[in-house]
Amino acid sequence: MSTPSPKSPEQREKHRKYDRQLRLWGDHGQKLLENAKVCLINATALGTETLKSLVLPGIGAFTIVDGEKVTEEDVGSNFFFEEDSIGTSRAQAATHALLELNQDVRGDYIDESIENVMSHTHNFFKNFTVIIATSLPEKTLVPLSKLLWEADIPFLVGRSLGFFGYIRLQTKEHTVVETHPDNENLDLRLDKPWPALKEHLDKIDVESLDNKERSHVPALVILYYYMQKFRDQHGGKLPSNRIEKEKLRQMIREGFSPDEHGIRILEENYEQAINLVNTCVNPVSIPPNVKNILEDEKCTNLNQESTPFWIMAAALKEIVEAEGSLPLKGSLPDMAADTASYVTLQQLYQTQAQLQSETLYRHAVQIARSLGQAPDTICEADVKLFCKHSSEISVIRGSCIADEYEKNSINLALHLDDPENLIYYYIILKGLERFVSEYNVYPGQFAEQVEPDVSKLKTIIFKLLSQWGNTAAPVSDDRVHEMCRCGGAELHSVSAILAGCAAHEVIKVITHQYKVINNTFVYDAITSTSATFSL
Repeated sequence: MSTPSPKSPEQREKHRKYDRQLRLWGDHGQKLLENAKVCLINATALGTETLKSLVLPGIGAFTIVDGEKVTEEDVGSNFFFEEDSIGTSRAQAATHALLELNQDVRGDYIDESIENVMSHTHNFFKNFTVIIATSLPEKTLVPLSKLLWEADIPFLVGRSLGFFGYIRLQTKEHTVVETHPDNENLDLRLDKPWPALKEHLDKIDVESLDNKERSHVPALVILYYYMQKFRDQHGGKLPSNRIEKEKLRQMIREGFSPDEHGIRILEENYEQAINLVNTCVNPVSIPPNVKNILEDEKCTNLNQESTPFWIMAAALKEIVEAEGSLPLKGSLPDMAADTASYVTLQQLYQTQAQLQSETLYRHAVQIARSLGQAPDTICEADVKLFCKHSSEISVIRGSCIADEYEKNSINLALHLDDPENLIYYYIILKGLERFVSEYNVYPGQFAEQVEPDVSKLKTIIFKLLSQWGNTAAPVSDDRVHEMCRCGGAELHSVSAILAGCAAHEVIKVITHQYKVINNTFVYDAITSTSATFSL
């Protein structure tokens, strides 16, 4: 496999500029971000704040679609507009303000309503990586959702109103290689070491060393040595429960000789070996999430349209069937040891991981060719990442927003038992979107209409719940009144928090790192609480 070329001055400058985020998603994630094109529909406070949080880390380009003019209400709720913007194109004003944040980003705008763009521009959305829409009425949201679902373009919808808001991610299929789990499992293969590792470990007789020499032995070597002793005493079996693992720990403790006063003070490497017992003694296995992917129809029935993820998954399946295990991560945790011993171990792991990565690469390239795909479909760097994180790969399949209305494919029964559940705010906001579609104004937009609009909104919500098959679920009058009292107004501070969450999800979609929400996030600024729901 090829060796990466030295970084150019331009790359070094980008590393300085984006240093903190590169630590999160790496060069490969940043490259995907810089190649991304994002479309924002409606430059509301929520919309512009979301785009701001994508412009700053350096998305490639954005386009704002908005046919509205900047109003006094916009100036009051959106930090990106000033008084001299009133009466001008909202899309243009937002674009100019956002472009000042990062000179690496390109920006454009369309001063038309999304309805006009949808009716007059063919295949407009296919130019974009992700579509973001805010404050859409139901009559626009439903056809747009269907259009983007059929085109397989990720679609993030959001609305911020008063102290409440939600975001909803629509994606047919989102594949993730680097999920960045909170607790990463060590992959040391001590139960079934490959020949080179076994040969190296077997030739080190830990008990023949004196205490000074033992203090320089890596914890992994110590653990392996006493695992073998345990196996010899227990018919070749590894410790499988708490009592047996404690016996192994005791064997390690007793393996360090006491000093002249009879006191046994363990060196750091022995303490590390004891700590590794819980995580590194368990037999190597294929995680359930990976098994499901390898048995998925998209993995077993490839075609010319198959993505690199599924081609690599098919190649992984071949390796797992042949070897009975996933490719090695190739990394070691820090260990107290002399440099030579640690580096020798490290090289053994890296070499084995490299060999397995090259094997998977060859399999994947052969599969791609057999499908009639281009030779460069499979990238060496992508295969290396896939191998390193093969135990963490994930596939998330979402649902179409339009189905909530047309097929009534939404199940709220699991969430409605608790009257304090935030799902009620999602229901009320969905009712509000239908209200806007029917009356062309926000409930409570005119002060004298607050109370009548409460009654209208409650009726709409009841019909919506009936449509979803949940007629018995009561919606609090206070909550509906609070929503009408807002009169359709955004609070910028609330929108900014919600927009930060929305931008996180968009970055996950673009970089294929970290797991995205599946599929709805609701925020209540009054109680500073949030919740996610799969609808």
